[in-house]
Amino acid sequence: MENFKFNAYTEMLFGKGQIAQLSEVLKRYGKNVLLAYGGGSIKKNGIYDKVQSLLKDFTIVELSGIEPNPRIETVRRGVELCRENKIDVILAVGGGSTIDCAKVVGAAYYYDGDAWDVVADPSKIDKVLPIVTILTMAATGSEMNKNAVISKMDTNEKLGTASWNMIPQTSILDPEYLYTVPAIQTAAGCADIMSHVIEGYFSKTTDAFVQDKFAEGLLQTCIKYCPIALKEPRNYEARANIMWASSMALNGLCGSGKVGGWTCHPIEHELSAYYDITHGVGLAIVTPRWMRYILSEATVDKFVDYAVNVWHLQPSNDKFALANAGIDATEKFFKDCNIPMTLSELGIDKSNLRKMAEAAVKHGRLEYAYVALNSDDVYKILEMCI
Repeated sequence: MENFKFNAYTEMLFGKGQIAQLSEVLKRYGKNVLLAYGGGSIKKNGIYDKVQSLLKDFTIVELSGIEPNPRIETVRRGVELCRENKIDVILAVGGGSTIDCAKVVGAAYYYDGDAWDVVADPSKIDKVLPIVTILTMAATGSEMNKNAVISKMDTNEKLGTASWNMIPQTSILDPEYLYTVPAIQTAAGCADIMSHVIEGYFSKTTDAFVQDKFAEGLLQTCIKYCPIALKEPRNYEARANIMWASSMALNGLCGSGKVGGWTCHPIEHELSAYYDITHGVGLAIVTPRWMRYILSEATVDKFVDYAVNVWHLQPSNDKFALANAGIDATEKFFKDCNIPMTLSELGIDKSNLRKMAEAAVKHGRLEYAYVALNSDDVYKILEMCI
């Protein structure tokens, strides 16, 4: 296991009615609040009105319309609003996209140049406005980590950035806020959670036993509760466990001490950069194809662990048959959750595959992945996804 820093300092207020503490939380930072949210679902489900009533003693400035793949133009608009209104704290109400946008707004606020600079080069991030979140979608884990992903559509770029100072100060997690999440977003969110775990689970590091056991438990949580949440959207137990799994999947618990870069996320980022598709859907399509592509003598033992410990498949002397059965189970699970499982279903053809493959290698540093990939490898994986 490699040396690592684990610093998940976010105050997590989890459970029913925790929004009641919002005013006390925000008072720590000041009275001027930037309220960041997306397309307006928080107005339909009542969270917007609740926030307004709780913050009647605060000055609220709104940054609305944050996209599912947040765009740099929206970040720039947020920075302007913060500077014009001397914002003290950013309140992000929504899922990972809203929180990601809020983080980069908070970082770019203290940066003299263009906001895209802090996306392209995280070393430029220093001080960050305090971030508080109210989570309405379980997927990215952004409510408890230092990461953010922003898109620049005019150049077909979707890049991740990160800073320890972008970790939210407090996050409010009420599982009841997930009751109205559309089924496809629930399924895609679980695919995203599982992908975060899988990216670290399949690692060149072989002695991180604790991290792997955390990972297997989180994968099993999604496998158990996603179908229940899809069938019974108001099942509190299912929503609560999925919501907590989302935070645990990417706060460093599973990935710390492991070497090697990620693979499926950099590939999917290019799909989103070119076609603006739902992130979790893209990951569900890419992941089993990537698994099949990298299965070899060098990786088969890890896939056997995955098949037995995650999917509870019976051990077998035929390691490759067992490994493939685990991959089949992964693909079937996503399909049974009604996630589109081919790019063709999303209207994506082969026309940009080569460009996307080259960009994934360029931005994703795939030479450091669990199995190093070049652009030809990525192209073949994307072809398998058509």
